[in-house]
Amino acid sequence: MKLEHTESSSPENSSPKIDYDVAIVGAGPVGLATALGLRQRGIENIIVLDQTRAFRRVGQYIIVAPNGLKALKYLDIQAYESMKETFHKSNNSLQKDRPKPKWTVRNVDGEKISLFFMGYDEIVQKYGDFVTFMHWYDLQSKLRTLLPSYLVKANHRCVNVVDEPEFKCVRADFVSNLGAKPNPYSHWENKQEKDKNSTGSSSQFLESEITSIRAKLLIAADGINSTVRQTIYKDTPYSVYSKPEYSGLCGICCDEVNEIPEALLQQIESRFFNGASGVVIYNDPTRENSAENQISKMKMVIWSQAPGQFKYIIDAGLALELLAGKSGKELIDTIVLELKKANFPEMIQQFVALSSPDQTVQRPFYIHPVTVSTQDQVKWSMGRVVLVGDAAHGMPPLAGQGANQGFEDAAAIATLVAEINKQNLWDDMTAIET
Repeated sequence: MKLEHTESSSPENSSPKIDYDVAIVGAGPVGLATALGLRQRGIENIIVLDQTRAFRRVGQYIIVAPNGLKALKYLDIQAYESMKETFHKSNNSLQKDRPKPKWTVRNVDGEKISLFFMGYDEIVQKYGDFVTFMHWYDLQSKLRTLLPSYLVKANHRCVNVVDEPEFKCVRADFVSNLGAKPNPYSHWENKQEKDKNSTGSSSQFLESEITSIRAKLLIAADGINSTVRQTIYKDTPYSVYSKPEYSGLCGICCDEVNEIPEALLQQIESRFFNGASGVVIYNDPTRENSAENQISKMKMVIWSQAPGQFKYIIDAGLALELLAGKSGKELIDTIVLELKKANFPEMIQQFVALSSPDQTVQRPFYIHPVTVSTQDQVKWSMGRVVLVGDAAHGMPPLAGQGANQGFEDAAAIATLVAEINKQNLWDDMTAIET
């Protein structure tokens, strides 16, 4: 793999200032966790830069699992304790005077496949730590508040990365004040809502400021549509992997299903919930294994946080074109039809038909393909640049491991960089590349 090099045009015996020991591109949970881990290990000359014009409520709910929490605890104990405190507050308020939360897994006929408890003690006993389900933005905000505000800068979209070996650093170029462009890979997106911060002016690019920073190491945590990855893979045998590909799966999420007729509510409670806090429903794989059924298979997760109020996520193998441009009522109608094709019962179809159009969104799931052959394995680092999280190994969100494996990446990177810093090996490319 090669990274673009530049010839020095500086006067003899002069070199540009290296601004930071480490620059992190991407202020999502993984980038922020990496920054926290570095600071805890004495590496404070860092910066985190993100393309968003302002930190606002984007994204959807994600699972922070025991492996991710263990990594976060290793990175920064304060971050871990903050997560733990939020978990207990949430569960105390939601489950007060109620039995311990339990989830059930059933097929479309309502037959129970498994049952598991989501109480703190049960989860810790089984997995070694708790599990929490929280909004992406809440997780990002929680981690961001643990860093000094001057270390995290929005409105910096990375457009280029250049290796400068003669200066023992890497240069990254950023565009600021550019109208935000929708990114179908990074967040769930409600097409009915427009970005109020964006003017949509095509001339704004001409007025934008381009700035450059130099760092001894650049960590790319800029998501599955990583600009940094596209830059370092350009004109290499790995260029085919520079952009993500559609996984064949998409997700439909609704944050609000209420005003459900009592008769329908009782039907769903009786067949699927039966006292559980949440239910996972899917076609029973033991009942029918035809190729056609595999293509049409759907999984639906429904949960309630208050009486009569529900949320759901549907994981479906659908053609990308089927959902293209659809939102609101049109999206809901499409999903109801697909549920019918997948043999979900009439009561579930009626339930989804009651979804709030303004709270129903879709997201195609993209992945960054990873080969299994040792010879063909895509590299996740090159020179002074390293990819972490979805920038390196994206996966469909319903796998429940995107953020968690990203935190594990952050823990590994923080450990390695701390050793480089401890031994003052910033100029040793052998140490950096291995």
